Amino acid sequence: MYWANFLHIYQPPTQKAYWIKKIANESYRKLTKGLLAHPRAKLTLNVNAVLTELLEQHGCEDVIRDLRTLAERKQIEFTGSAKYHPFLPLMPEKEIQRQIELNTETNKKYFGDAFAPRGFFPPEMAYADKVAKVARRMGFEWLILDELAYNGTLHAIDWANTYTIKGVEGMRVYFRERDTSFRILSAEVGMSVFSGPMLVRLLGDRVKKHEYLITAMDGETFGHHRPGLEHLLFDLYEVPDLTPVCISDLPKLFPGTKQVAPRPSSWALMMRDIENNTPYARWDDPDNEIQRMQWRLTNLALQQVEKIKPSHPKYKKIRIALDRSLHSDQYWWASAQPWWSIEMIEAGAKELRDVVLASPSATQKDRDAAEKLYRDILYTSFDWQRTGKVDDRSKSSDEDVTQRITKEAMYIPKKEFDGMIQNLTTQMETAAQTKEYERAAQLRDRIGELKEKEHEITKR
Repeated sequence: MYWANFLHIYQPPTQKAYWIKKIANESYRKLTKGLLAHPRAKLTLNVNAVLTELLEQHGCEDVIRDLRTLAERKQIEFTGSAKYHPFLPLMPEKEIQRQIELNTETNKKYFGDAFAPRGFFPPEMAYADKVAKVARRMGFEWLILDELAYNGTLHAIDWANTYTIKGVEGMRVYFRERDTSFRILSAEVGMSVFSGPMLVRLLGDRVKKHEYLITAMDGETFGHHRPGLEHLLFDLYEVPDLTPVCISDLPKLFPGTKQVAPRPSSWALMMRDIENNTPYARWDDPDNEIQRMQWRLTNLALQQVEKIKPSHPKYKKIRIALDRSLHSDQYWWASAQPWWSIEMIEAGAKELRDVVLASPSATQKDRDAAEKLYRDILYTSFDWQRTGKVDDRSKSSDEDVTQRITKEAMYIPKKEFDGMIQNLTTQMETAAQTKEYERAAQLRDRIGELKEKEHEITKR
């Protein structure tokens, strides 16, 4: 079996220096050094260019150098993306193209000729047909989406064939296998030299077939979100039954193609989102009044900057401020499904408001509207937190287990669930031993949440 592993690393433009340095130490450096020490390992990697800039600004140039070296050694291939990680399906095509151009320009500056992406990663794996069309028009050969984008069901993909997008000539699409990606990122397949064979057992007869496996995860999962999980990753690269490849290698290995029309989706898509016809629920939930206001403010900022002539002396500064302000994090953190941060919500709204206030095209009515939206977003956020609405929304959504839990059943077998708890316990103990007490406490709370979730379901 051929294994194409994809990782995505990114931090928002508002991220503080402390967190850039901390995550670089806990994750990025462990990944690059581990890959350099395992020449058999291959990886398809997206690094949004805003992170590349942040790494350089905060003294992490070694991470950039190591990534460039790995690309020159053909151990990693870069993908294209959108620089500031905007949610592309809800962006005008002109903005999609601009963000892609900015991403390429910046990463070329830091990685040189080693940055030669053939594939495209839409932030959050968020898909709409216009995203594929713009990416293809800009020369990309393929993009990566979640398995549910195929036809809204799991286990329906023919892993012995590759796929092209209907209506977008020359554009291939690859789907990450959700279940196996979940097993790895949740540490469900173990944390020792025995983890590799355990994954092979879970894959069963597939490992002996002429098939491919695509896994995709946030790179920060390894070492930052999950202390010690990077050891599992490099164990897997040494499993003889799995031949590591980059995604761009797959057409030569699997020349057969089929056409598909991917559905609007993201890698956070849940079955209930498909049933409710809300494919972007984490970023644009019709029932989320905060997100509705965020998008009104976003569109107001876009409209104002569109009116400014590029020759205007203020244009460049305001245009850059708008580019930065479009990052998807502000909407994600307003979802409370389960993640929530008033700080991130306020920072995003302030950036968008400031774009409108600074725009010479804005009328007083526009500026008043922007100011009111900013205040209403912030006041409503505090109200949600004060009244317990955040807790209520969070309980209905769990980042790791919801993918396999419904109201009717728990799809994680008891033995597997116990194994996951044990692996998280090991990570907690490792964090405590290395004096990462904050991480140990987070893992402790995570274990408690999962046990509570299991208890709630088994009572039904």
